[in-house]
Amino acid sequence: MELTKRNFKTAWRDPLSLGITIALPAALLVALEALGGAFGEGEAPFLGATLLTPGIALFGFVMLMFSSAMILSRDRESALFSRLLTAPLSSSDFVVAYSLPYLAVAIIQGILVFSIGGFLGLELNGNAGLVFLILFVMSICYVGLGMAFGSLMAVGPLSGAYTAILLLTIFGGAWMDLEEIGGVFQGVANALPFAHALDATRAVMADRAGFGAVATDFYWVLGYSLAVVSLAVVVFRRRMLE
Repeated sequence: MELTKRNFKTAWRDPLSLGITIALPAALLVALEALGGAFGEGEAPFLGATLLTPGIALFGFVMLMFSSAMILSRDRESALFSRLLTAPLSSSDFVVAYSLPYLAVAIIQGILVFSIGGFLGLELNGNAGLVFLILFVMSICYVGLGMAFGSLMAVGPLSGAYTAILLLTIFGGAWMDLEEIGGVFQGVANALPFAHALDATRAVMADRAGFGAVATDFYWVLGYSLAVVSLAVVVFRRRMLE
């Protein structure tokens, strides 16, 4: 808990970076929704508020992934990390302590994005709690990726990892219809958790789908999240031993 408090303070002591991380997804939602409106009603459905908002939420999680990776990578390269390793903490303790501050920011991001979406005409016809659950589990996956990248990489190469995950998120259906693209591209996207998270949340929001209807997508996301967090713990343990 002490390390978690320290990481909370580190995150919140940079209000400019934190403000951009929280506000930029909301600003992007407004811009893309306005762009969709310029095409005319029905011409760009994936740029409407209901289908677009979950994709923007995932875009915000990519930013959190990068921020969490940065703080861990910077600590690894400092003398602080050597001192932290003298504490009676396991690798899972470290991963949790570095993750919790960013999961809290993910909740704030989501509330803001969905609030802005509501003003833009977002329709939430299904269970809001189920939408929150799906996106929260997905945020764990992104922060887990941040922990894994932060354990493996120095600060410099992290921008490449950020770009790769951002592109996978966008082309996973964040603001495009994978059905229209089809082919190998769609197959690759469906093998990753991003498309499943988007499909599940959109089905709940637009079609009032219950848990049974989106269970496969949800378990796909949950499986990836558990695997990524486990990988982060294993990689961090290896760094501790080194």
